[in-house]
Amino acid sequence: MEAPENDAVAFESAEKIILRWDSTVSEEAREKMIFDGDRYEINRYLHAVDEIQRSMESTTLSDDQDKANSAIQIAMARLEDEFRSILVAHTNAIEADSLTDPSPSPVHSGEFQVPEEDYHDTPTDDDSFTKELEHKESSSSSYRSTSSIREVDLMPPVAIYDLRCIAERMISAGYLRECIQVYGSVRKSAVESSFRKLGIEKLSIGDIQRLDWETLETKIRRWIRAAKVCVRILFASEKKLCEQIFESLGTATDDACFMETIKGPAIQLFNFAEAISISRRSPEKLFKILDLHDALSDLLPDVEIVFESKSSESIRVQAVEILSRLGEAARGILSEFENAVLREPSKVPVPGGTIHPLTRYVMNYISLISDYKKTMGELIVSQPSTGSRYSSDPNTPDMDFADLEGLTPLALHLIWIIVILQFNLEGKSKHYRDTSLAHLFMMNNVHYIVHKTKGSPELGEMIVDDFLRKLTGKFRQAATSYQRATWVRVLHCLRDEGLHVSGSFSSGVSKSALRERFKTFNALFEEVHRTQSTWLIPDTQLREELRISIAEKLIPAYRSFLGRFRSHIESGRHPENYIKYTVEDLENAVLDFFEGYAVSQHLRRRSQ
Repeated sequence: MEAPENDAVAFESAEKIILRWDSTVSEEAREKMIFDGDRYEINRYLHAVDEIQRSMESTTLSDDQDKANSAIQIAMARLEDEFRSILVAHTNAIEADSLTDPSPSPVHSGEFQVPEEDYHDTPTDDDSFTKELEHKESSSSSYRSTSSIREVDLMPPVAIYDLRCIAERMISAGYLRECIQVYGSVRKSAVESSFRKLGIEKLSIGDIQRLDWETLETKIRRWIRAAKVCVRILFASEKKLCEQIFESLGTATDDACFMETIKGPAIQLFNFAEAISISRRSPEKLFKILDLHDALSDLLPDVEIVFESKSSESIRVQAVEILSRLGEAARGILSEFENAVLREPSKVPVPGGTIHPLTRYVMNYISLISDYKKTMGELIVSQPSTGSRYSSDPNTPDMDFADLEGLTPLALHLIWIIVILQFNLEGKSKHYRDTSLAHLFMMNNVHYIVHKTKGSPELGEMIVDDFLRKLTGKFRQAATSYQRATWVRVLHCLRDEGLHVSGSFSSGVSKSALRERFKTFNALFEEVHRTQSTWLIPDTQLREELRISIAEKLIPAYRSFLGRFRSHIESGRHPENYIKYTVEDLENAVLDFFEGYAVSQHLRRRSQ
């Protein structure tokens, strides 16, 4: 054991060093930082602090406690300044290369593409950084992001060593709270700076919910990219730095410093997703909500790792709850969409019996849903509420899913949407005054449903062949019903019945009845031609098939009728008033049908 006089000498020597660096009394101490100097001076000061602390524990200095306490307070104030100085000196601007990963994340082919918009009218440094990051991450409108935790070194080893040396002495002297506060304030500022560079804004939940959806779509894409960077790189690296500096220096000191640094930013980050999850639901929001759900679901294992401690449990819980609410929002939107399709109220017939905007919208929408079949398949676990519930409701179709056993709940929902779309379209078809046009309208729309389903690999895979065959049968039946409604009357003019006369001495053809028959045919065909040339079949193949079907019935019947009775008309006066058209005239006229505009010329008259 050293003699008391040796302890006193060591204390006085240490005190002298401490007082030399007292910035409250020394100009030199105010202008210089110890840890900016050489290693010898740094070690001298640290040893002096150690000696003061050792001396405070010695019973030989019981009469000098006030002197020792004063020295240690001066030393702690100095070390706090040095601690802050080192932290600030090594809080460098984050680099774009540190925040990107060359491997792209999968994107959905059905993702809505909205042009990226700047957040400010004039570019700032943060804008330039964000654009550089976006350029590095993606050569198209889809985002690319990191795929796993990737810690980066936020400070050089020498700085970490010095910070740990200071922290060890501050904590030992009872200055843990001051150490945590200094560390948290500086590093939190660094994290907030990175947030700005990543385009993460300080917006309350109310602020977010007041933004228009187009703006939010842009922010959601940016948030997805930034959230992956924040959790997997930024937060993970901050946690690593805390462990490097504070691990084993006290009970969960490293975790306390970590939470002091990132709790506020983490809450700010996840508040955005939370605001989206509880916002007003509407169909156009579904796919961005699913993008958010996918991103957060993918991030959740990393959130569990980065925020594994008891003190960070609230962050983990918030992420899990947001994920649950996003799933509930997606289910709610799908249910509301089904109801909206069923109740869509428009009653004004679309001109020409073409494809209704509702049909295009709904089929494009469910085609996009099928692109998210993995996510939606996990979220949709029950089949649509149909069957007995609606059996007595004339405003809702009845459907028994027993015939569709083995399909996933999501597939049943998509089929149900198609069923209620047809039901709505059938109601709209009744607003056409012309029955033929009503049938054409249904043919066009059901054909589009089939075509769109078969044209989407994901959707076609989910909709069973048997259901598609039934749909195909429906549009073919509508085509048949159209032909009956239009052409039975026309073809009825080309029958023989009613044209022959018979008597006791002679039999033959009634020329007056024949002339009337030709006049009726001409009038009916001209009316059909005038009207139905303005009707529209958008699908080229379907249009051609229906024309061929019409021609196969009309042309042979007219040719035969003309062959049998032409001579009876031509032998009389003004035959051109009755036989107005050749077979070729009718063949050409059929080509005018379903083009969607009035023909510029009348039917070409037969050559004289």
